[in-house]
Amino acid sequence: MLISLELIQELNDVLSRRKFERYVTREEREKFLGVLLREAEYVEILERIQACRDVKDDALLEIAVNGRADFLVTGDQDLCVLNPFRGIQIQTPAEFLAALARETSK
Repeated sequence: MLISLELIQELNDVLSRRKFERYVTREEREKFLGVLLREAEYVEILERIQACRDVKDDALLEIAVNGRADFLVTGDQDLCVLNPFRGIQIQTPAEFLAALARETSK
């Protein structure tokens, strides 16, 4: 799992929104972010990408390209239509899990 500084900042901003308070506590959100930061591999963005219809999604392509990802797992159709992107397979979560299941059953 790859992450960038930009994505960390966006996730922190989103998780800080008041509307989430009725679903998960602040402590739970902070714990989630802490676990994510420990488990994910930080990617420095050296190459910028401008390829997606939704310019905000370019940040995810940047993480995948700069982090030399094999897969980008997303349900976002603006990204899915780019499959494959520079040799990176863009799959929905269902497609990724099905491929993973096939691979592990060999």
